Amino acid sequence: MPNISIQVQDLKKSYKDLNVLKGVNFSVERGSIFALLGSNGAGKTTVVKILTTLLKHDSGTATVNGFDVALKPDHVRQSLSLTGQFAAVDEMLTGQENLIMIARLRHLKNPRQVADDLLTRFGLTEAARRRASTYSGGMRRRLDLAMSLVGTPPILFLDEPTTGLDPEARIEVWKVVKELANSGITVFLTTQYLDEAEQLADHIAILHEGKIIASGTLQELKKLFPPAKVEYVEKQLTLEEIFLAIIGKKENQ
Repeated sequence: MPNISIQVQDLKKSYKDLNVLKGVNFSVERGSIFALLGSNGAGKTTVVKILTTLLKHDSGTATVNGFDVALKPDHVRQSLSLTGQFAAVDEMLTGQENLIMIARLRHLKNPRQVADDLLTRFGLTEAARRRASTYSGGMRRRLDLAMSLVGTPPILFLDEPTTGLDPEARIEVWKVVKELANSGITVFLTTQYLDEAEQLADHIAILHEGKIIASGTLQELKKLFPPAKVEYVEKQLTLEEIFLAIIGKKENQ
């Protein structure tokens, strides 16, 4: 499957008597934005940790960029970058110095040129020589994303990338994420904001109580529910309404 970037089959993980993942299955197409949604405790972070080799699964298989996460973790780590909920930048360094530092840690040639290219790409050239502590939330997140792309990893994991950002900064980050996917990078996104998944994702999977209970494009998920009609005007369901309806249906069974 050359067009599949991430493949997960019957993935299971338990912590003593607590079954966190109960047989998770999904695949992510190369160059797409995949959103994993779920309530707190659904198992999203566990999935991300397994796929990024930070945690070992109990059974099942998971491959990232064609490499088994259990058998070839070094190859997997070289294929990805992980950006957490909070920007992991050194606030005492300038934007340029942060990028140069990461480029040197990755043993890249011409680290200054790598830094300057990414500063241009993310619209941070004018702020390049300012300390990161002076950056706005949106600028800091853009710098964090730029640092994630040092060495051009083919897969980017974003764990709730816009937590704590104001609406303008969120839209700014959304634009960057879309541009990354358009350039061929696979984006694996977890988010607590359903409108974020609605804006960004090519494919959405809903994780509930350790299992994927719904998966598809936004349009495919909308077809699971008949449209509501008010005064003969067809109402299009939002992703938030779909999510709550699916979770509610599952909990009532």
